[in-house]
Amino acid sequence: MALRNEKLPQEIPAHLDRWNWGAFFLNWIWGIGNSTFIAFLMFVPLVNFVMPFVLGAKGSKWAWENRYWKDEEHFKSTQRKWAFGALALFIGIIIFAGGILFLVSSVMKNSDAHNITMDAIRKNPQVVEALGSPISSGFFPTGNISIKNNSGKADLVISLSGSKADGKAHVKATKQAGTWTIHVLYVVVEGRKMPIVLINKNNITIPGTGIGT
Repeated sequence: MALRNEKLPQEIPAHLDRWNWGAFFLNWIWGIGNSTFIAFLMFVPLVNFVMPFVLGAKGSKWAWENRYWKDEEHFKSTQRKWAFGALALFIGIIIFAGGILFLVSSVMKNSDAHNITMDAIRKNPQVVEALGSPISSGFFPTGNISIKNNSGKADLVISLSGSKADGKAHVKATKQAGTWTIHVLYVVVEGRKMPIVLINKNNITIPGTGIGT
């Protein structure tokens, strides 16, 4: 632990005892830099859920007590840098996560499973009548697609938008010998109780239709 500057008060001045964003977001890393080793409780299961909030609330006080500070400005400047570092890390994580989401969604939207599903939807008179033409798909389909060699399977939910209404397509498909086959495809139209069933080769249960029950 670093020696304190004896010219400074032992207790942190009230105007400096405020929420510490660096301690909240960077926790144990901030703890090393500020000689506040209680931050290592972040590695204790269950306690680590509470510690970021404890560090955020108590971090300024503990840092003031545990490190050497030339003066108040030195303290404020250092904690400000930690806060900016935490903000940069937070933004970086958001950008990274957004990039991964964008990449995964882009791959699914441009997949053969997505394309054959949209072809079947746009050729179905009932769906065209319910949603209105043209029908477009949302940018973020959800679900999963797995492919190994020339085989695979897809289980997707695709947001749909037409000139009359919006809806969601639910599709299950498999790929064998390089060819995709849709086994289940139905569309739920907003404001309409009964889904429109386009394909149900396995006669599975589809909510709201009575099919497969």
